[in-house]
Amino acid sequence: MRCKKTFDARTLSHQALEQVRRSAVQRVEAGESAEFVGVGLGLNRRTIYRWLAAYHTGGADALKAKPIPGAPTRLTAAQMARLARIVRTKTPQQLKFDYALWTLAIIREVIRRQFGVRLSEVSVGRLMGRLGFTPQRPLYRAWQQDPVLVERWRTEAYPAIVAKAKREGAAIFFADESGVRSDAHAGTTWGLRGATPVVKTTGARFGFNMISAVNAKGSCRFMIIERRVTAGVFCEFLRRLLHGMTRKIVLIVDGHPTHKAKRVQQFVAAQAGRLELCVLPPYSPDLNPDELAWAHVKGKLGRGAARTKTELKARAHGILRSLQQRPQLVRSFFHAPSCAYAAA
Repeated sequence: MRCKKTFDARTLSHQALEQVRRSAVQRVEAGESAEFVGVGLGLNRRTIYRWLAAYHTGGADALKAKPIPGAPTRLTAAQMARLARIVRTKTPQQLKFDYALWTLAIIREVIRRQFGVRLSEVSVGRLMGRLGFTPQRPLYRAWQQDPVLVERWRTEAYPAIVAKAKREGAAIFFADESGVRSDAHAGTTWGLRGATPVVKTTGARFGFNMISAVNAKGSCRFMIIERRVTAGVFCEFLRRLLHGMTRKIVLIVDGHPTHKAKRVQQFVAAQAGRLELCVLPPYSPDLNPDELAWAHVKGKLGRGAARTKTELKARAHGILRSLQQRPQLVRSFFHAPSCAYAAA
């Protein structure tokens, strides 16, 4: 005889499971065997015995459906929709916070201010997940960016640079300057799942500065300086970048005045064709894979506590050295959605 297949009682809803418990116990109490009742309900007999033990110990109350673990949300559906709209369409700075990224602490405070409800950060994290938000590393994009110029760069200008570099046997690098700033917003922010949030920024910097250059093959060169990046400093970096290179370098930079300075133009001209500078579209740092290198460096720096500027500089140097030894990580910057055009 073929045995009836059993199933896990935990797959039932709480209300349905309560009814099954009561029915099973009543049938056994009326004289049916636990084995027969279990076969009839498609349940393991051990489950029936467990329910009977609970009934004999705690009575009928022991068979009641228990509350779902975890406290239910204390926000109404309308309040949850409003919260999602706030996080999706506004920045913390628009709500008078000093920080530019949505953190659980800031969202928790928004909930307190807007709805008068106090939640723990753990509860806020669960709530954001329920609303379809996940913690993500944001893209920083200037509002002045011209999408027409960006598209032209991707489809016309950069492919032309690649074709020329291939004919000349040149290596293409992307370079950028950055600095350790006291107002840096490094880390993740909450945004809708599948939609990377964008944080608008002025780009103001202070502290010691750094210059680096990366290419799609995984190479990384850098220089740390404690003074402002002038044309002379940039020329020194170019000198170091060319050191030991047997191929021409095509260096892609942004339109900062330093990169267009007369002294830089003279330096490039003096290299007799070994160096060429190309300029990205205005206000388009998201097109530069080197920006992602800086995001990596600053993310690492943000997870440590340096008591002095010297310690911070030493940590930055160590992180950049480590990046040089991880070409696969450098290559990954070129596969980010905004930089994938340069991955080939």
